[in-house]
Amino acid sequence: MNGFSGKCFGLQRRENGFGMKTYSKVGACLIVFSVVLIFIFQDTALDSITRFATTSFSDTGSEDSCLSRNQSVLYRKSSPHKPSSYLVSKLRSYEELHKRCGPHTDSYKRSMKQLKSGQIDHNSTDCRYVIWVADCGLGNRMLSITSAFLYALLTNRVLLIDQEYEMVGLFCEPFPATSWILPDDFPFKKKLRGFNQKYSYSYGNLLKNNTINYSTQLLPSYLYLYLCHDGDHDDQLFFCDQDQALLNKVPWLIMKSNVYFLPSMFLMSSFDQELDKLFPDKETVFHHLGRYLFHPSDRVWELITKYYHDHLAKAEKRIGIQIRIFDAKTSPFESVMEQILACTKKEKLLPEVGTGKSVASPSKNQTSKVVLVTSLSRDYFEKLNKMYGEHPMKTGEVVAVYQPSHEREQQTWENSHNVQAWVEIYLLSLSDELVTSAWSTFGYVAQGLRGMRPLILYKIDRTIPDPPCGRGVSMEPCYHAPPIFDCKAQSTTVDIGGLVPHVRHCEDISWGLKLVNST
Repeated sequence: MNGFSGKCFGLQRRENGFGMKTYSKVGACLIVFSVVLIFIFQDTALDSITRFATTSFSDTGSEDSCLSRNQSVLYRKSSPHKPSSYLVSKLRSYEELHKRCGPHTDSYKRSMKQLKSGQIDHNSTDCRYVIWVADCGLGNRMLSITSAFLYALLTNRVLLIDQEYEMVGLFCEPFPATSWILPDDFPFKKKLRGFNQKYSYSYGNLLKNNTINYSTQLLPSYLYLYLCHDGDHDDQLFFCDQDQALLNKVPWLIMKSNVYFLPSMFLMSSFDQELDKLFPDKETVFHHLGRYLFHPSDRVWELITKYYHDHLAKAEKRIGIQIRIFDAKTSPFESVMEQILACTKKEKLLPEVGTGKSVASPSKNQTSKVVLVTSLSRDYFEKLNKMYGEHPMKTGEVVAVYQPSHEREQQTWENSHNVQAWVEIYLLSLSDELVTSAWSTFGYVAQGLRGMRPLILYKIDRTIPDPPCGRGVSMEPCYHAPPIFDCKAQSTTVDIGGLVPHVRHCEDISWGLKLVNST
């Protein structure tokens, strides 16, 4: 996979442009208005899936309110993508399961006893779990959490998140009257982050060493799954039906992942019928599940709404441009800037600049466009801001350019930077038009939450691609590192991007996989 920079890829972290202050300018009238609107927009995908009463989670250490859950309808356009009634029903059933089996319940305590003893009592095991362990940046995390959640839905497991410091306070609790946060008293919780591919209880290593096989009767009470981008053949046997039959007998699965491995589940015959009922529209999987799971916490929501009202609210059209550079040598600033301008001109997103040096005062009939730039670098913002700030547009339109923050390098393990990243992902998802960078999970999350096929800036390799950008064939994220073998054929020569009509190779990564609508 030439071109990836470092162990992880696809997310930008930025210097906090808000100063991390708490704002309280969202008035009481806005809150009341949002309650009224929640009934007006109840047929949208967002509301039909996520609407339930705000619940206090004080016992779990989570925030006791979630303003964004109801107020998001004031900022997002209604989604044209409707969830299946089966998906809504499945989510309601899952909420009941999580409430019954979640942290500190009697069922959870019984399961904990089995975990500690190492003995599986199949007669009394009424709850099973998958624990998600973090790796890489926020975009990668949100995609892998969504994948883990779909796996939990398909296998009737309860999803618990190993929340480290850098993720504290980012999201509201997604499930009512319970928590998805792994309790601090979980055995070997402090060791989970250190679990890696070489861990002795990794499923791949147990298979490799023949410690476990498909006929093993006495199974351990837990297994560790390594599903990161550099997993090997044995790790990726997780995606085979025969292996799922074995894993189904293990009550506790600990999963470490940094990729959107979800598309590979659509290649498994054991999940095929259920997935068809859940998602008849294949390119809306992350759109529905992402909107269901990820609601900004109150502190993040205040930052989002403050920036939106200060800079974006009055525009007639909002254009998000997300720029992620993986290799500055092969993608120099001048070439990327030229590519961005060529793309926006080709797609007629932004007006051409006139030759005059003075900008006329805007009149009432002029169109207002706002460009929101997100990037580690400030150079792209400064170039666009100077271009549209110092010259009149040929069309007479008024264009304003903003960038919430910038920093030179990614800082994955800092809580403040994850807050900032989540703010900017959400702001991008409010765009009317979205331009994203190839390979970027940051952009994937924004486009999925928005429910839009983005314009993708194709990766530059010293020369500007022709065309410079293209419309995505799907709004689904790309699985960057899928298995290269077919479980049924036990062969690596099969093109896994051609096994089923709704799983294809990605536009931005030729070996990646993404979901598409076969029609």
